[in-house]
Amino acid sequence: MAAPFQERAAPSRAWRLAGYGAGAALVVTGLAGLAADARHTHPFGWALWFGGLIAAHDGIVAPLVVTAGVLAGRVREPYRFWLRAALAVGGVLALVALPMVLGIGRRPDNPSLLPLDYGRDLLVVLGAVASAAAVAALRDGRRGHRGRRLPRQGAGRGGGRSPTGR
Repeated sequence: MAAPFQERAAPSRAWRLAGYGAGAALVVTGLAGLAADARHTHPFGWALWFGGLIAAHDGIVAPLVVTAGVLAGRVREPYRFWLRAALAVGGVLALVALPMVLGIGRRPDNPSLLPLDYGRDLLVVLGAVASAAAVAALRDGRRGHRGRRLPRQGAGRGGGRSPTGR
């Protein structure tokens, strides 16, 4: 009879290196295509875009995520789980919608490009996410799931992970 919980073996070093190699090959292929069609692809514009993306991530996104995580960590369960879920979903939605909210690509000669009020629509969707998370947190709070954790499957019978997590 199989144990109720079996640890999954970590990927071998060979698989990890193969993944790195495949990723590097794709990056080189993309850069070669960018350089080969430089007249159409504007490599300097791409370099600026990637540089700006890295700067925005390291200077804005990462500090905001760390700060939100620290603040959410002070909230007690079960509210913490739902707060973190709402922040993660809302952050991804905002990130995806940001170009439309800012009107990037809008042209005065073509009013059918980005014709809606995307800022208002984003706020409506974020409100729906926050409302759903609040309802779920309140439901869990009323049921008495106040930070009480259920034992892991196999815990106490020799089937769980070791205390060190290895």
